Amino acid sequence: MKFILAVFLSAFLGIAIGTFMPWWSIAIAGFLVALAVPLKPGSAFLAGFTGIFVGWVTIAMLRDASNERILSVKIASILPLGGSSFLLIAVAGLVGALVGGFAALSGSYLRGLRMISAD
Repeated sequence: MKFILAVFLSAFLGIAIGTFMPWWSIAIAGFLVALAVPLKPGSAFLAGFTGIFVGWVTIAMLRDASNERILSVKIASILPLGGSSFLLIAVAGLVGALVGGFAALSGSYLRGLRMISAD
């Protein structure tokens, strides 16, 4: 249950913070969620990874559909992606997911250090 909560919070905060701040602010979302929701480091990484991936892919697909995939096809043609807008969105989601996952892992480790020092 805590894992699912962490995934949803990561996705929601990642979208909310990412709307008003630079792209790397998704790391703040993953980090804060991992501090707030007690999970083991591996689970925290997976929750941050999954939540940010789902959030970024959702936003990218909505923005891509709003301009009829024109921009994403052009960018995918420049990159070695064969002009596939879906592959471009997946790669972008993977980059965001790695940032969010490692930020959540850092937050989980910091939470563990705080618990040790409190004893």
